[in-house]
Amino acid sequence: MTEDLKAAVLRRCRRMEIPLVGVASTDRWENPPFLPWMPEEFYPQSIFPEARSVIVIGLPVHLPVLETSPSNYYHELYKTVNTLLDQYTYRLASFLNDEGYPSVFVPRDGYESIEVLQKNPVAFFSHRHAALLAGLGTFGVNNTLLTPEYGPRVRFGSVLTAAVLPADPLFPEDLCTRCMRCVRACPAGALDERNYPEGLTDKAACTDNSARLARRHISPCGICIGVCPVGEDRRHYGRPAASPGERDRRRRVREHVQKYGGL
Repeated sequence: MTEDLKAAVLRRCRRMEIPLVGVASTDRWENPPFLPWMPEEFYPQSIFPEARSVIVIGLPVHLPVLETSPSNYYHELYKTVNTLLDQYTYRLASFLNDEGYPSVFVPRDGYESIEVLQKNPVAFFSHRHAALLAGLGTFGVNNTLLTPEYGPRVRFGSVLTAAVLPADPLFPEDLCTRCMRCVRACPAGALDERNYPEGLTDKAACTDNSARLARRHISPCGICIGVCPVGEDRRHYGRPAASPGERDRRRRVREHVQKYGGL
């Protein structure tokens, strides 16, 4: 029955055009793949005691738009993806509830604003760790989850459900190339060259930079995920080996977009 239910969930995801879906059992939080790990209060079963499985979905952040960041163009894309994540996870939770399995969606961020993050820079649930445990990818030096399809250019949402669904295997290989492009490109100097979790983002520096961009209506930053070479989306958009003329064209696009829509 649970295999049939998982198949039904995957069919619904396909109908909603969700490209990335993974399932983790809640006991994976109790047997973490590395240390240090999060406190127990952040486990899905601590947030929703009925939870036995976590369904994680991922939506891509389109690379050509991201390449204009920081800009109003990327700002609007970011908001659009966030809205879709909340809608899709709500709909999946509602479907599971209708099937008799208590379920809840988790909002894509888990915090209200940049100002809140400056005072308390931790969300109540980590979608990126859930995506790791659902087999969707591995962590990179930039502290984001890298996927083979889109590198770190993915936003995640989660559903906590009482259904005991077959879990997907963890992703078998490390995707980060240690090229350090993210470290060098970070305008806030918030990254270092150590692997996650030894090397952690300087949350205060990153959030302060986001707050400055928010005052100009062009947040978030997105530069560390934009420069990452991992992901099939780079091949799709022809980004791995662009000619000098193509790089110049992208620069002109970026400069044009950044003139408008923000401050």
